[in-house]
Amino acid sequence: MATNKQPVLKRCKTLKISPAVMGIHKETHRNQKQNMRRKQSEYALQLQEKQKLKFIYGVLEKQFHKYFLMADKAQGITGEVLLQLLERRLDNVVFRLGYANTRREARQLIGHGHFTVNGAKVDIPSYLVKAGDVIAVREKSRSSVKFAQIMEANAKWLVPKWLTKDANNFSGTVVALPAREELDFECAEHLVVELYSK
Repeated sequence: MATNKQPVLKRCKTLKISPAVMGIHKETHRNQKQNMRRKQSEYALQLQEKQKLKFIYGVLEKQFHKYFLMADKAQGITGEVLLQLLERRLDNVVFRLGYANTRREARQLIGHGHFTVNGAKVDIPSYLVKAGDVIAVREKSRSSVKFAQIMEANAKWLVPKWLTKDANNFSGTVVALPAREELDFECAEHLVVELYSK
């Protein structure tokens, strides 16, 4: 399985996103010099926006392109459908529910079989959830030290409106499909669509 091993803080600085979006509450103050280039080309802006989405959701090029083709075929605005597909990934949903500190950690926990969807074990981080799905921590995993630490650290975690969390039962429900305005970062998805439409 291909993995992205780029240094998170360095990549956040390059893509001009807050490390908090990645679940890291740490700021870097090294090399705070301004970028010497005055103006980026249109292609550079489009590429940067695509790289930002790929980095935030931990998706590599082949899979990201597959999501774009799915969004292009679906009804609705292609950019918004693409963001909706990325938000519906199981690793993202686990992170947004607060059962992992970062999306990378969520991917690892899912891969190790700690989560169920509608009662069935799912160990595929790219699994797409739909409205009505119930995501829960497996019974065996609930008593582990790891989940006790995560639950303590994320006690005041803000869950988006399209999800509901039941902390007592270590579960969460997908109430509706995610809306564009419920993202936790700024994004110009139309630039990604323009890049792939060339």
